[in-house]
Amino acid sequence: MSVYLSEFLGTMVLILLGDGVVAGVLLKGSKSKDAGWLVITVAWGLAVLMGIYVASSSGAHMNPALTIALAAIGKFSWALVPGYILAQMLGAFCGAVLVYLHYFPHWRGTEDAGIKLGVFCTSPAVRSTPSNFIAEVIGTFMLVFGVLVIGTNTMVAGFGPFAVALLVTSIGLSLGGPTGYAINPARDLGPRIAHALLPIPGKGHSDWSYAAIPIVGPVVGALLGAFIYRAVYG
Repeated sequence: MSVYLSEFLGTMVLILLGDGVVAGVLLKGSKSKDAGWLVITVAWGLAVLMGIYVASSSGAHMNPALTIALAAIGKFSWALVPGYILAQMLGAFCGAVLVYLHYFPHWRGTEDAGIKLGVFCTSPAVRSTPSNFIAEVIGTFMLVFGVLVIGTNTMVAGFGPFAVALLVTSIGLSLGGPTGYAINPARDLGPRIAHALLPIPGKGHSDWSYAAIPIVGPVVGALLGAFIYRAVYG
């Protein structure tokens, strides 16, 4: 399988299952309505696990920030970075479209436009640009630093995908409250574009004034995580 197709499919599955649980918890009439934050964070961790297995042939980045960080420390070819990022963005977009189709009858019954947007992309609990940016930096630092540690730790040999899924679940539970823990530019931007383009009844705006934070913050956090890992572990 092409590495680009692998990244596309893995990211699509990640968003289908990840945004899918948010839709189930938030949209009116869903049987999992109001299941809560714990359900969302656990399901996102499982979405990452499934995405890793689907995209195993490409290294299962599924995240432009991770791809850039790995290239920056010499663990990935810069020549592949543009193609990986495009595949990840397209996969995220298509995953969000599938969520839209899967929950099609529920959009009209849900009146709150903010809830509909929240199915697709992140938004801060308290809007503060510096604090929201720092939260995304810290969350993504923990993701990339943790992924690199897991990848070289013999104690988790054979259980790497499960360890990464648990890491993402832990980040969501511990650090996800302030911004919804995008920690992945594709996870936020691809579905945000889908929200802007899809004919969702009563959807409102796509909050483009916030969109830079879940793009730039994760890239900065990923670079910090990668360079600190290299400084500590070589």
